[in-house]
Order: sequence, then C-alpha cells, then structure tokens
Amino acid sequence: MADTFKNLHRPVLLGLAVAIGLAGCAGLPDQRLANEALQNGDIALAQKNYQALADMGYVDAQIGLADTWVDSGDPAQMAKAEAAYRAAAATSPRAQSRLGKLLAMKPNSTEAERHEAEGLLRKAFDNGEPGVLMPLALLYLQYPQSFPNVNAQQKISQWRAAGYPEAGLAQIVLYRMQNTYDQHLGEVESICKQALETNDICYVELATVYQKQNRTADRDSLLEDLKHKFAFGFVGGQRVDGVARVLADASIGTPDPKTAKELLESAAPSYPQAYISLADLEYSNPDLANIDEINANIAKGHDADPTRAELLLGRIAYEGKAGIPDAKAALAHFEKSIPEQVSGYYYIGQIYRRGYLGEPEPQKAVDALLTAARRGQNSADFALAQLYSGGRGTMPNMTNAYVFIQLAKARTQAMGQPRPEVDELFQTIDQQVQPEQRAQAQQILNQEMAARGAMSQDNAAVAMHALPEEDNDAGKDESL
Repeated sequence: MADTFKNLHRPVLLGLAVAIGLAGCAGLPDQRLANEALQNGDIALAQKNYQALADMGYVDAQIGLADTWVDSGDPAQMAKAEAAYRAAAATSPRAQSRLGKLLAMKPNSTEAERHEAEGLLRKAFDNGEPGVLMPLALLYLQYPQSFPNVNAQQKISQWRAAGYPEAGLAQIVLYRMQNTYDQHLGEVESICKQALETNDICYVELATVYQKQNRTADRDSLLEDLKHKFAFGFVGGQRVDGVARVLADASIGTPDPKTAKELLESAAPSYPQAYISLADLEYSNPDLANIDEINANIAKGHDADPTRAELLLGRIAYEGKAGIPDAKAALAHFEKSIPEQVSGYYYIGQIYRRGYLGEPEPQKAVDALLTAARRGQNSADFALAQLYSGGRGTMPNMTNAYVFIQLAKARTQAMGQPRPEVDELFQTIDQQVQPEQRAQAQQILNQEMAARGAMSQDNAAVAMHALPEEDNDAGKDESL
C-alpha cells in the first residue's frame, strides 16, 4: 500500500515568514530544498532538512517531516506520522487534512477511524484545504457499510454541479472501482482535458483513453506536451513514469515498449523509482536490454523503491529466464517485497503449492494465496482452486475448489479479459462437485465475499492513481 500513501499529498512551500525568520542564520537547512527533495523522492535529504526545522518548533516543518514518514510506506513510520499529525492538528488545518487523508486510506481501519477521517476531511473541506474530496470520495466508496446514508455517486454529482475540480477526478475513480471505466471513455477524456493544467494525473488518464481507443495521433500529441512540461519542471517524473507504464501495458491497448523506455529513461535521473519501471519493462521485453542492464537499473532504483525492486528480483530468480530457476532465492526476495507488493504473496503461495522447496506445503500456500486474493491479485483465486481441486500434498476439497473457481471466474469476467484455463477448470470442478457441496460452497462464498468487502484497499489504490497493476505476469509462471 505504499503507493497509496505516497500520493495522498504533495508538500507545499512555507510562507515567507519562515524564510525571513531564517535569513542570516548560517547552517540552517533550506525549506525549499526539503520540499523539492520530497517531491523528487529523496527521502533522506528531505528528512534531514525538515528535522532541523521541526526541532526548532516550526509546525509546517513537523508536518513535512511526517509527510516523509508517510512516503516511506513503512508501518512503523506511518504510525509516527499519524502521531505527528495528531499533535499538530490542534492548531493546523493542514495537519487536520493530512490526518484525515491518512486515516481514510489506512489499511484495516476501524469504524471509529473511518468516521474520524470523514469528520476531519469535511472540516478541512469547509476550511478550504485542497485535495480532500478525493480521499473523502474513496472513503464512501470503499466502506459503504460505514456510511449507509451516503450515496457516493450522488455526492460526486453534487460536487461536480458545484464546480469543484476534484469532483470530476472522483467520478473517474468511481468508474474504475465499478469496472465501468471503458463505458465512459468520452467523459473521462472531457474531464481530464479540463483538469490537465491543474492536475497532472490526467496525463495518465488521457494516455489510457487514447491507448484504449487506438488514437495514436492524440496520444503522440499528449506525449509531446508531457515531455515539454517535464523538461521545464511543470510535471514530475512520477507522472512520466505513470504514462510510460500505460504505454507498456498490453491490457490497455497496443503496447509501445520503445516509447515507454524513452520516457522512463528521461524520468529516472530525477525520479529513481522509474529505474524499477524501466527494469520491469526491459525484463518483459528482452529485445530492449540484456540481463546485466536490467540488474543495473534495479540497483539504481532499489533504494528509492525497494519492494518493487525485490518483487522483480524475485520474478527473475523464480522464472529462471536469466539462468537456472532458484526458488530459495526467489522466496527471499518475495518475502522482502511484502506486504506492500501483493503479487509477492501470490508467488510465495505458488512456491509452497508446487513444492519448489522440496515438498508441497499446502497450508503455507493457502495462507499466502488467500492474502493475495483478498487484496485483489488477479490470479490467486485460480491458484487456490487448483490447489483444492488437485490435492497436491493434501486431500482434494471440492467444496473449497468450487468457491474459489467461482471467484476466479467472476474476476475474469469483471476484467473483461478471457482466460480459457479458468473456464476449463470451472467446467471440470462444476461436473465433480456434489449437490450438498454446492450448498456448503455457497455459504462459504458469501462469507468470503463479506471478508473481502465491496472494494479491496488495493483496488482503491489502482483506482486512485490510474496506474497499471504490478502483477501483469502473474499466472504465467510455467517455469521452475
């Protein structure tokens, strides 16, 4: 979930009063440098500068320091950030806004935290704080049971009618979370053309629309504008990375890996996370680079995005495309990628399910695959159905197999991407399951759906940032 938190905010410059107050004081850190460092992903430099100012009692610097803890994605750092925001919230509307956003996107939040988040975000909205409608909309969309009297679509429509720019983006999020994005491409384009100058996430959205509609000329014009804005510092490397990942994603349209590589190479020096996207692109397109070049890019971006780096290193060891498969090394990398990278759980489950370490370990496989499935990984339900129907290392359980193949089939249909292997296994299980097992399976299915909730946290993250999923090769692991 780190990507979710990384994009909840962007630091804003402190007022002139702070700058004037620091003038002539030798050795004090530069507030502007701290802000720019955080925006460019240099967490260590940002923390160094914010910490010195925070120690002097500057509330905005204390908030900035907490922002860096949020950007780290580390649960312990997130807890520190929450405490810091709470401490500053008594006097700072900005801290109230930050705390509301953090609680709104907090994994496994309590009912009390969700309602506290709503109160803080509504108060921040009334105070004119920017960027609060999106997390407020996501709060309503993810947890409808916590806000039974709120109609998310009605709220968004009211915000749009009132002319709030964020409301259009919230509408796009709703379409993504409802899997109706493709039915509203024209509206998405209209919203983002109007919002492009004020919200650069729209470069990603427009690129998605043009890729889906195969509008090459419009896409190329958008890319030229993006490159120009990036060259002059009006758009950050994160957005260039996001657009490149859209161009590389075959599920969105005809992929253009060469153009994606050019974009990532331009973004990476100032946004080192792009090195991991570049390595992933090169690994998926072997004609773009050799394994030494791929490993070099992973090394350059590892510190900036360690869990994605570890996930990719795990895949390289697991699939053995660069040599002999090494399940032990793969497992070590995948364990370092979780909990942030949901596909790490999927691959861990497959290692245990298939007995790549010696013998199958079905319970460890179930634990990992179920976590992956509940967090929205695309192939985990199918793997669970395979485990329970095949009985490798354990007795077959056709009731559970029937539960998970139904979930796998539903996910495939929702994504609109046919998977013949899912249909084939569904037919096999459907023929074998007994009437009494069907009734029991329906009860388990209802319980599992309730456990997952209407929307998973990871689906919300994808909707929030409009970025391709990281598990685009999951389910194609026939090696080893």
